[in-house]
Amino acid sequence: MTAPATPLMSLTWTDHVTGRHGYLVVDRLVRGVSSGGLRMRQGCTLDEVAGLARGMTMKEALHYNPQGRYIPLGGAKGGIDCDPQDPQAYGVLVRYLRAMRPYIESFWTTGEDLGLTQDLVDRAAEEAGLVSSIQAVYPLLDDETAARRRLADAFAVDVDGIGLDELVGGCGVAESVLAALDRAGVPYEGTRVSVQGLGTMGGATARFLARAGLRVVAVADVKGTVANPEGLDVDALLAARDAYGTVDRSALREADRELPGDAWLSADAEVLVPAAVSYAVDAANQEQITARWIVEAANMPVLPEAEELLARRGITVLPDVVVNSGTNAWWWWTLFGDIDANADEAFAYTRRSMRALIDQMLARAEADGTTPRAAAHAIVADRLPVIAERFGWYR
Repeated sequence: MTAPATPLMSLTWTDHVTGRHGYLVVDRLVRGVSSGGLRMRQGCTLDEVAGLARGMTMKEALHYNPQGRYIPLGGAKGGIDCDPQDPQAYGVLVRYLRAMRPYIESFWTTGEDLGLTQDLVDRAAEEAGLVSSIQAVYPLLDDETAARRRLADAFAVDVDGIGLDELVGGCGVAESVLAALDRAGVPYEGTRVSVQGLGTMGGATARFLARAGLRVVAVADVKGTVANPEGLDVDALLAARDAYGTVDRSALREADRELPGDAWLSADAEVLVPAAVSYAVDAANQEQITARWIVEAANMPVLPEAEELLARRGITVLPDVVVNSGTNAWWWWTLFGDIDANADEAFAYTRRSMRALIDQMLARAEADGTTPRAAAHAIVADRLPVIAERFGWYR
């Protein structure tokens, strides 16, 4: 039994106040429920959301552990075509969630994604009349009260001034990098990294990599790229961010340099981490890249034609469906009770799970003579029929 070529459900919403569009795509249901965040960005399209929904199906399947309490859900995604900094954005968000309320109550669990924070989603969901953005999963829990308390406690955990929920995804991305370096026999110390985006995912990734001994030599935000071949002070940059991940340039040191926005692509680094927007690397600008690895912390940052050209040049792309799956999995590991509301336990579980996935993917790619993305797809193709056999398509 294989996955269908088209999603289970796809719809377009039009805001009656602004005329802006929003989208919901449910790629698959498992036990009647799907999982996938809600993004808000100017130019968001239905095709984009459909691709992300299929990616969520893959991420869920990749984390299937028959011995775990967490049973993977189906994949879904929501998107709103609106600049999140637009003064009307919050009203659009509330009206979108109000329109999607029947789906969120019944079978779509959602949360923060590009352009939105979980706090904002929670506030808008409450205003839209929802109990929670993940309430559809509650009937699957053994003890709903204990599970909701555990997740709330986890979101309240603070690590060095940063919420645990903001760190687990970056922990997973960083562990993906470290696993790839280990397989290649490359030492951490001195390995150079360039990161596009210093928001939740990019900032946490840079933090964990710097603490592992890697040298973050460039970071990019909406103002441009900040670079230093001797290494940037990651903690200082993180402390100088605003809510959108933009760094206050007054925090830069004398040796730090301000460069154009696309300079992160051509940085003299072994590892490139696109952690901001989709479609960042295309067939033209991939020529600027000299890194050995591109590690997709963002969703769909490398276009297929660019990835093919990069592979010909011996540059390995570690795909988003594996690399950035830690945040979604952490929600469910915590809610279902595989882990408690504890930072050390969360990081340890995330590292073990992500390393196992990266190792399996790279070993499969080597054995099959394919790219890591093709190997990840092959692993999903093996697992989806097992999940469907156990749980069916819709029930």
